[in-house]
Amino acid sequence: MQINAILFDIDGTLVDTNDMHVLAWEEAFAGVGATFDRQVIHDQIGKGTDMLVPTLLPDADEDQQDALGERHGEIFKAKYLDTAKPFAQAHALLAHAHGLGQQVVLASSASEAELEQYIDLLGARDLIAATTSSDDVENTKPAPDIFATALKKLPGIEPGSVIVVGDTPYDIEAAAKCGIAAVAV
Repeated sequence: MQINAILFDIDGTLVDTNDMHVLAWEEAFAGVGATFDRQVIHDQIGKGTDMLVPTLLPDADEDQQDALGERHGEIFKAKYLDTAKPFAQAHALLAHAHGLGQQVVLASSASEAELEQYIDLLGARDLIAATTSSDDVENTKPAPDIFATALKKLPGIEPGSVIVVGDTPYDIEAAAKCGIAAVAV
């Protein structure tokens, strides 16, 4: 199979942020009187607010979900985003794929603002063909929207010539719903 494009997840795949997100979610939930074992929260990392919050707080209405997501974002940005580091050789991986003529796409459940910061952190602006964030879709992973939207930004590229690289079961599930092969890291 010839790979023409690679859709990379970011958090936990290219940038070491999963534990930071757990801590930010833990604090956001504590603000509404909800506590969870960190592993319970960690098991949901990879989902956006629209999927994560209803899993942990099924009685939360849409306004409460949005408020929790905003609070998580505020905490993450204030306490963790500036300390996030790319995994070793993350830039080299993107550069290698780009050098092979593969279109490099960052497809994340992160917000557009976080995505922009990660692109700069990775020093990858000149390597990326397209991006997709939670701001671009109705539903985040494990729904297929993130990857389906990314595919639409790659005219002439079929799912069979694309691969997803991600770190959660939600990446794999979303890729499968789009007919895209996936590699988990």
